[in-house]
Amino acid sequence: TRLGHRAGRFLGSLFPHNAQFQGRQVATFHNQRDFIFVRHHRYVFEEGREINKENGKKKTKARLQELGPRFTMKMRWLQEGTFDTQFGEYEWFHKRKEMDTTRRKFHM
Repeated sequence: TRLGHRAGRFLGSLFPHNAQFQGRQVATFHNQRDFIFVRHHRYVFEEGREINKENGKKKTKARLQELGPRFTMKMRWLQEGTFDTQFGEYEWFHKRKEMDTTRRKFHM
């Protein structure tokens, strides 16, 4: 939905975009069923036992290792502009009694 894309763009803007990134750690934000799941992983490269027939070198395998912390968030409101609880304008607000009537309808 539009709200899910907006939340994804918001969370993506928290981290700098660098095409020549050399690090091995990554943060994952996964939006599913009105929840945002956050995971922290590290890339691990290991030399395999198999030898590549073309160049004679050992094949390198990559895997993900979960570091933590692992947590889940549910969006309660989306506020436009700077944070101001008293006079701020809300783009979206979670209304519990109206929106949580069925488990089959999702808003993000």
